[in-house]
Amino acid sequence: LTLLLVACAAWASEITFELPDNAKQCFYEEIIQGTKCTLEFQVITGGHYDVDCRLEGPDGAVLYKEMKKQYDSFTFTTSRNGTYKFCFSNEFSTFTHKTVYFDFQVGEDPPLFPSENRATALTQMESACVSIHEALKSVIDYQTHFRLREAQGRSRAEDLNTRVAYWSIGEAIILLVVSIGQVFLLKSFFSDKRTTTTRVAS
Repeated sequence: LTLLLVACAAWASEITFELPDNAKQCFYEEIIQGTKCTLEFQVITGGHYDVDCRLEGPDGAVLYKEMKKQYDSFTFTTSRNGTYKFCFSNEFSTFTHKTVYFDFQVGEDPPLFPSENRATALTQMESACVSIHEALKSVIDYQTHFRLREAQGRSRAEDLNTRVAYWSIGEAIILLVVSIGQVFLLKSFFSDKRTTTTRVAS
């Protein structure tokens, strides 16, 4: 029962998905009025690592809109009950796929102890537990961001490695063609040109 109440009070969803070129992906969530929400996203791989993001309320009002952003975070409080929609668009890209990560948090974490919301002071043990809990939440956030940076850095390194490999192959082909051309050119300089004489019978 406690876990169910916690899940209803606050929850968060973290999703990493592929966004093809000329595509748009939308997500929907039913949220009650007065709930504090946070949307955080980051493009991990693809092109210039940018994407369009748009957040709309139940009445269609635009709450957040950014074009070609690599990463961003937006916090808002719902003004009415209904279905909220946020979309990621890669329609401006003609051939580049993107990998997008987002974290959508709805509501705030419930207090670790019921006495946190009271006027009474916490015991030393309760204060230590609250401090450890907050520190662990920070550690989880840092780990998530570092994993995203590591994935983005690995993608950049692999892309650079591919470009260097293609460039090296191209240089090798050009060098081979130039070398063969020089050999034939030098051979033509030192080849004996035989002259033939034709006698005309009298």
